[in-house]
Amino acid sequence: MMTTTFIRWWGALSAFGLAALLGGCAATAPPPRAELPFDEAVVQSTDGLVTQTQTMPGFLARMGGKRGVMLDPMIDAGSGQQTAATQLLQDRVTDRLGQKESLQLVPFQRDNLDKARYLLTGTMTRLAVDQPRGPMRIDLALTELASGNVVAQSSAITRDEGLDHTPLRYDRDTPMPTKDRVVEGYVRTSATAPGQKADAYYLERLAVAPLIKDATAAYNAERYQDALAGYSAAADSAVGEQLRVLNGLYLSSAKLGRGPEAERAFGRLVAYGIANQQLGVKFLFNPNSTVFWSEQKISGPYPMWLREIARASADAKVCMDIIGHTSHTGPVGYNDTLSLQRARTIQQRLVGEAAVLGTRTTPSGKGFRENIIGSGTDDAVDALDRRVEFRIVDCDVMQAAR
Repeated sequence: MMTTTFIRWWGALSAFGLAALLGGCAATAPPPRAELPFDEAVVQSTDGLVTQTQTMPGFLARMGGKRGVMLDPMIDAGSGQQTAATQLLQDRVTDRLGQKESLQLVPFQRDNLDKARYLLTGTMTRLAVDQPRGPMRIDLALTELASGNVVAQSSAITRDEGLDHTPLRYDRDTPMPTKDRVVEGYVRTSATAPGQKADAYYLERLAVAPLIKDATAAYNAERYQDALAGYSAAADSAVGEQLRVLNGLYLSSAKLGRGPEAERAFGRLVAYGIANQQLGVKFLFNPNSTVFWSEQKISGPYPMWLREIARASADAKVCMDIIGHTSHTGPVGYNDTLSLQRARTIQQRLVGEAAVLGTRTTPSGKGFRENIIGSGTDDAVDALDRRVEFRIVDCDVMQAAR
């Protein structure tokens, strides 16, 4: 065990919902009605979105020229990752929209931010994490960029049959989960009802998103020099301090063999996590043990990771709960014990780097009770479930609990 039948529902607004939309009030989109095969769920959600736009007075007129719709890459809502399944969703939605005369997709590029009027976002959400192959919800939203209002939103429930949830290369390799406030804002926007505002924090950082998209595509294609250039340009932006960017700087530098640069980038990741009280790291262990994963390609950087975490947390004078997690396989009690043992291993390594952390850290184990993926596959799919978290806590509270 490692720690790392077609029901057509167009989703059109009711007369009341349309009136609410035109009046700028919140409207609640009708919920999906049935579990569908993936392809049918894509048709339902995509056509539902298009049908809503056709009820909007003047929509087609406003779509004149090259002013169209940009698509920010779709993600898994639970993990924030791009996976083979979310890529398939994006491809199928794009193909379906290409058959519609009312929408014109334009490339997600910085030059198009001032030209496009609408932004398309989309997510896949597992309805129950403890059901590895349970149903998933597809959410699509269309946001008007000028106003920041969601003008159309559609959902569908798909069966998880034959879908591949393996993260793409970048998300597979990241040392830290990328679901920060920006990604959470993307997820919220995709599920926002028509007439409501899209997430402001996400939209305020949209200007750098095309750079991140291109850099990530370069990384996934193993063009690491291009990836580093893209992430560096994003980092230089006023809104570039994001986990996706910092992870990208670290990964690209490491792939290019630039050790000192990679270490500095990882240090920035740790500092960001401490500042935002959001620090989770994908330490992988050998099955049923507290020994790090034997493959040096995977665990080779761990000593540097631990050194940077110890240095930054000691310098910041923070106290932390060190929380171990396991994947969803095996008995509950066994996983609780194993996750605690692994948390203690991490604590011991940190104390070895900075003795002061002995009184500032407390280990605990959650087993698989706080899984993000829940697949129980013990491979790249559920690596986030086998993470170790460092939760910043009040030092006085920690000392009182001892």
